[in-house]
Amino acid sequence: MSQPATKVLVIGYVWPEPRSSAASGHVMQILETFLQQGWQITFASPAGTGEHRADLTALGIREVPIELNNSSFDTFISELAPDIVLFDQFMIEEQFGWRVEKHCPDALRVLETSDLQSLRHARHQRLKDRLKHSDDTNDFDQLFASALAEEFDLMADTDLAKREIAALYRCDLNLMISQVEIELLVQQFKLPPELLHWCPLMVEPPSAPAKPFEERAHFLSIGNFRHAPNWDAVIWMKSSVWPLIREQLPKAQLHIYGAYTPPKAAALHNAAQGFHIMNWAEDALQVMSDARICLAPLRFGAGIKGKLIDAMLCGTPSVTTPIGAEGMHTDQPWPGAVCRTAQDLANAAVEIYRDEVRWQAAQSQGHALLQEVYQQAIHGPALINKLLDCRANIAQLRRNNFTGSMLRHHSHKSTQYMAQWIEAKNANKQ
Repeated sequence: MSQPATKVLVIGYVWPEPRSSAASGHVMQILETFLQQGWQITFASPAGTGEHRADLTALGIREVPIELNNSSFDTFISELAPDIVLFDQFMIEEQFGWRVEKHCPDALRVLETSDLQSLRHARHQRLKDRLKHSDDTNDFDQLFASALAEEFDLMADTDLAKREIAALYRCDLNLMISQVEIELLVQQFKLPPELLHWCPLMVEPPSAPAKPFEERAHFLSIGNFRHAPNWDAVIWMKSSVWPLIREQLPKAQLHIYGAYTPPKAAALHNAAQGFHIMNWAEDALQVMSDARICLAPLRFGAGIKGKLIDAMLCGTPSVTTPIGAEGMHTDQPWPGAVCRTAQDLANAAVEIYRDEVRWQAAQSQGHALLQEVYQQAIHGPALINKLLDCRANIAQLRRNNFTGSMLRHHSHKSTQYMAQWIEAKNANKQ
């Protein structure tokens, strides 16, 4: 007699837009891994629908709009009775975790982090402080030299870190996209390793040869303009990195693609300087395949970078910073260059752009890295096995995680009472 299909509820902060952000792309990879198991998936979100959202129903995934601070969710989840509930950001666990525990106490609770938001925000604040107190806008070597202990000091006193790490403890399992962040959480924040599972971006190896050197031209940068690290990278390229490249390549062009282009980004467009704001790319892999170099001069951020995975898939060498490459490669050479200053970024980009031999070597290094680190055929089954093991041993897992139980007791009660107060207040307005 066959077993009933595993039922999974995914609660999203937004509806997935895989062509707009790497975070949504990772969620879609996880959903596709579940679908391959024949699992029944429901995706719920309190967000409005974005213009680039994926069509989940076409994949056989049920879509359900839900509301914040509304007991209608309690009825919905009780009727659904999922075996696994996945929150796609810690704020979603804060909002709905107590409801899930109350109405489906046996469901495995999983948090998909995408990146450590508290780390990204702390690094952003460090950059702001650096810019405020220094006249040198080209040399950010100090930003890229931090040890894990220094990152801990940067985060430890922030409310965001306390909230985010509390959510990690409250869940039965947390999917981490970066080994560096796992190391930070275990070594510095002392999280139990069994609460964390490494699940990076999962891709299939390229099925066709990448475009050769002679068929490509120009530089490319890509990323959602709403994501603060991407916007900061555009500003740094405009003010510092791109002028240095144009000094050496006067006819070079930089094409910058991104979803949700704001007026402040459109205002940076300057064809005479070869600085082109291109808005949203209908096919990100196509424009990446046409470019000779991908530029990603990220001065802060966390997690791993979808744009750099796309560059490897397309055989496009990338020039980035230690923040951009963090957690993305092993002992293998980076498929391009990793630099700390605007001048070094520009010099490396120009050298690889001109040198076909070095360009081809970088392309090969990208393909090798994909094979070693990011294969869906490896990480998909590992994720399924981990989830099944956690479900089979859920009682013991929770007994071993007293800190999580304590945090759920206190935090969920306060969240519950606040949510009920907001719901009652909203009802009185009607």
